[in-house]
Amino acid sequence: MDLEQLQNKLFDNKSLFIGEETAFRSAVIIPLVEADGEWHVLFEVRSFTMRKQPGDISFPGGKIDITDASPMEAALRETQEELGVNPKTVQVLGELSPYIASPSFVVYPFVAVVDYNEIIRSYNKDEVEEVFAIPLDWLIEHEPYMHTVAVETALPDNFPFEKIMNGNQYKFRSHSLEEWFYEYGNYTVWGLTARVLKHFIEIMKK
Repeated sequence: MDLEQLQNKLFDNKSLFIGEETAFRSAVIIPLVEADGEWHVLFEVRSFTMRKQPGDISFPGGKIDITDASPMEAALRETQEELGVNPKTVQVLGELSPYIASPSFVVYPFVAVVDYNEIIRSYNKDEVEEVFAIPLDWLIEHEPYMHTVAVETALPDNFPFEKIMNGNQYKFRSHSLEEWFYEYGNYTVWGLTARVLKHFIEIMKK
């Protein structure tokens, strides 16, 4: 074994985590919009006719396609498809830490300034029921609340218990999931969107 060659391979390994290459990878943009002289964070309400998560509140974004050169390009492409915003008019301010929801699902969030007027005129009504914005100062001043969800390990009938110590008596580690909620008027921001939003607001507070 050539140790120098191995060292080079380890140095060149840029995976964020083991399994990133096969995980479902998506990218979102946290859109900052200026309205009435105040900065807001913009959200989408997913169309009620969508097959997945109809009516949920989310950031613009979606799956990273094989044709996307980078997660940021995917986020800009999805934002154009959903909000009708020309990527050339979007000012990307930076990238947040990726959110690893599970070993098979990772989200790459970006923060960007977007033209509110362009969105109001152009958003895709087939995918977006409506858009709304929450003042950034309100989000900084109001803490979200949290509920804990227990996550249990469900094993298939053909799991090879005979291959592991203690067989079907093996004690798999249980864990819990924190679900955060922001209440703003008639809107409830929760789930993945709230988790990414909370991380962003914590950075703003520093």
